[in-house]
Amino acid sequence: MEIQTYLSERRRMVDEALQTYSLAAEGPFARHIEAMRYSLFVGGKRIRPILCLAAGEAIDASGAATANLLPVACALECIHTYSLIHDDLPAMDDDALRRGKPTNHVLYGEAGAILAGDGLLTWAFDLLTDPCRSAITAERRLAIAHCIARAAGPLGMVGGQSLDIASEHSDISFDTLQTIHRSKTGALITCSIEAGAIGAGASGDQVAAMVQYGRQIGLAFQIVDDLLNVTSSTEQLGKAAGSDAAHGKATYPAFFGIEGTRARAADAVSQARDALAAFDGKADPLRAIADYIYSRTS
Repeated sequence: MEIQTYLSERRRMVDEALQTYSLAAEGPFARHIEAMRYSLFVGGKRIRPILCLAAGEAIDASGAATANLLPVACALECIHTYSLIHDDLPAMDDDALRRGKPTNHVLYGEAGAILAGDGLLTWAFDLLTDPCRSAITAERRLAIAHCIARAAGPLGMVGGQSLDIASEHSDISFDTLQTIHRSKTGALITCSIEAGAIGAGASGDQVAAMVQYGRQIGLAFQIVDDLLNVTSSTEQLGKAAGSDAAHGKATYPAFFGIEGTRARAADAVSQARDALAAFDGKADPLRAIADYIYSRTS
């Protein structure tokens, strides 16, 4: 399939839904909502929401199933965006650029950026739990909310970021690096796929296969991120190149070199595709996304 066309179509679908659902920057909270909207709409590949939709389509390719998953997909993008706002803060990774634009705190101040992230995180669970937004059953919505909360929290994304910061300028083991990657990046990617499968009515075996796929592409995504931070320019990345080394972060290239890192990313993608062996052609977008994650340049 033509993956760029698929990604473009689904990105447009997610952006339109985000515009439909998002709060208007007006009234007494206008400045706060403006800061939330700035980072939400400043750009981005929308990989996590697209993975959610693609997983749902692999189970049930009907348009109704996709429409029902759009609030979930948007919630995942809100959580991802909040994490980027907070990651960029001076107390964290201290970045002035994100997606080629000034980071949130540069424009809205540190307090404004913290609150914009808080607002996006909390609003995500409004989207997830509102029964008026989709026909997903209450039982499935609860399972999805639990899955996402677990992946985004102290034993997932937030915990991974905490361990990443604590490990800066330290001689950490490869096992610790794997824990950081699986938690900081991989957990939310994996649960994006799991949430899409649950929302579309997947069986237990199908959910388990999707989770295995998600773990492998989550790993591949972060390995490629490590690689691009070394091999790409700031213009290509839309954020500061070489920032990992500047912050004393352990990375795959530091352990395995450039070619060894590429080989490990390729192996993770291969294992991701293997996890989809029991699925038919409706899962082809997921297979193509795995290949795209390996070959991406930003």
